[in-house]
Amino acid sequence: MRRVTRTATSLDAAPTPASGFLTLRRVAPYLWPEGQPWVKRRVVLALVFLVAAKLVSVTTPWLYKLAVDRLSGVAPDIGLIIGLGAAGLVVAYGLARLGAVLFGEMRDAVFVRVGQRATRRLAIETFAHIHRLSMRYHITRRTGGLSRIIERGVKGVDFLLRFLLFSIGPLILELSMVAVIFALVFGWEYAAVVVVTIGIYIWFTFAMTEWRVKLRREMNDQDTDANQKAIDSLLNFETVKYFNAEGREADRYDGAMRQYETAAVKTGLSLSLLNAGQSFLITTGLVIVMVMSALGVQAGTFTVGDFVMVNAYMIQITLPLGFLGTVYREIRQALVDMGEMFGLLGQPAEVKDAPDAKPLVVTGGEISFDRVEFSYEPERKILHGISFQVRPGQRVALVGTSGSGKSTIGRLLFRFYDIQGGSIRIDGQDVRDVTQDSLHQSIGVVPQDTVLFNDTVLYNIGYGRADASRDEIEAAARAAKIHDFVTSLPQGYDTIVGERGLKLSGGEKQRVGIARTLLKNPPILVLDEATSALDTQTERSIQESLREMGQGRSVIMIAHRLSTIADADQIIVLEAGRIVEQGRHDELLALGARYAAMWERQSEDDASVDRTRVDEDPSREPLRRERDLVHPRAVSL
Repeated sequence: MRRVTRTATSLDAAPTPASGFLTLRRVAPYLWPEGQPWVKRRVVLALVFLVAAKLVSVTTPWLYKLAVDRLSGVAPDIGLIIGLGAAGLVVAYGLARLGAVLFGEMRDAVFVRVGQRATRRLAIETFAHIHRLSMRYHITRRTGGLSRIIERGVKGVDFLLRFLLFSIGPLILELSMVAVIFALVFGWEYAAVVVVTIGIYIWFTFAMTEWRVKLRREMNDQDTDANQKAIDSLLNFETVKYFNAEGREADRYDGAMRQYETAAVKTGLSLSLLNAGQSFLITTGLVIVMVMSALGVQAGTFTVGDFVMVNAYMIQITLPLGFLGTVYREIRQALVDMGEMFGLLGQPAEVKDAPDAKPLVVTGGEISFDRVEFSYEPERKILHGISFQVRPGQRVALVGTSGSGKSTIGRLLFRFYDIQGGSIRIDGQDVRDVTQDSLHQSIGVVPQDTVLFNDTVLYNIGYGRADASRDEIEAAARAAKIHDFVTSLPQGYDTIVGERGLKLSGGEKQRVGIARTLLKNPPILVLDEATSALDTQTERSIQESLREMGQGRSVIMIAHRLSTIADADQIIVLEAGRIVEQGRHDELLALGARYAAMWERQSEDDASVDRTRVDEDPSREPLRRERDLVHPRAVSL
């Protein structure tokens, strides 16, 4: 007997965010992928342009110095440019600045495709992984929060690839070059001041940023909560209207936004403190170096051009250092956002294909439940040793009170969950030993509540089979008795149904769901109260279509209305996760137990509804007389 070792509670927990180091390791393969040399060539070329841009950039202050010295009457000591006058040196200075910018733009132009490719691949990987996660995970997670995690994570990848590679790396290269130039040209004291200033600046920035990251994480949590409340309220628009709760929903959203406001204010204040501290440190270092160079000019050891060059270099590194604070904060936040996304990617799928899984081969469509045990939570068992068979071409109905396990059986057959005991087999093949794709392809499900995509009617029906032609889609719509309704719409099959199909009535949505299952044309059908949202007349026509569709197929019908399954080959009565009765309709009525009681109760309810309709319609006076003669007990006393 197989047993799964994963518990429900382990899936309910939020995914653990990946650490910063692990996140960087996860991103690295997207920058240097195996088997894709074009990506590697672009990365190398971008790095070449990066180095070229920085080499040109560090020469610009030197050209500026030479121009100032020429204007001051001091001859340049570099033979290569002795022939250039002050104007020529200024032109060379301008060309160098332009060259640094052009090399930077060329670097970005070469790398942009690499970055966008990595972002797209990560987004697709995350999206596909979420679809692989089990139903248990999805019903315990908030869709709005999930979408925010993905959105922020993908944006974080794009930011990290661009700024980590082309901001932090170039900044370190430029600072190293400037420190070497200061040491060789002016002396180690200048280099020491620059290195110490930069070291303290980076330490202060990192320490403050780590504190701010905690505040940003709290702000993100409040943002996610507020977004989730907004999505929940909008998705339940009708419910809000039914209970006149617009004000209540606004107050609930405002409460979440108030908490977000508090967190955002703390984050803003911490940013001001960080910027002020950074400005103080970098200005102090600039003033110290400028004072030292000014004293050197007064002593005659430096020229005015040297003083100007020191100032130019300090200003040149001040700008990216100021940017370093912003970049590091954003990179740190990007790592947090990406960590959440990679934590989501690390969430294991509860239901997975076995390593040796083979495609399901449906020969007859025989379904066998053998002593099936299942629980959504360890402390609450749903099914207790359920055993039954659906022979090829049979129509088997599952009936029972709410919570008896009817719909659970349908979900287990589709393998939304793995059972804890027993086995479920199709034509002798355990559903855990076949691929999920082949299993899902072989089973058609018409759920009780059909949810549609916010797209056209054509798209929603065609969702049943990706390669279906329009003629096949329309044929399925005719079989589901919805074609005439669709063609009566102004846009016909191109009508947008709205989010979750809200522009259609419950019955219309249900018929669209039936049409796309008819289009799928699977060998096994699961009808989960498929006609519950239909009126009596439409239900009868749809039942006839479903009956025709079920010919030669194995059908499991989950029903509450017993009149819809009276002609089933076998009826299974469930109670508290156990089979209490089993047989054909007439056999169960003759037994006079639970099913017979349910049938009698529903028959009385239906008769009561019919009598009410007759009483309320003046044109049905002859029917009332006939009814009162046949059923004297219905006469009012």
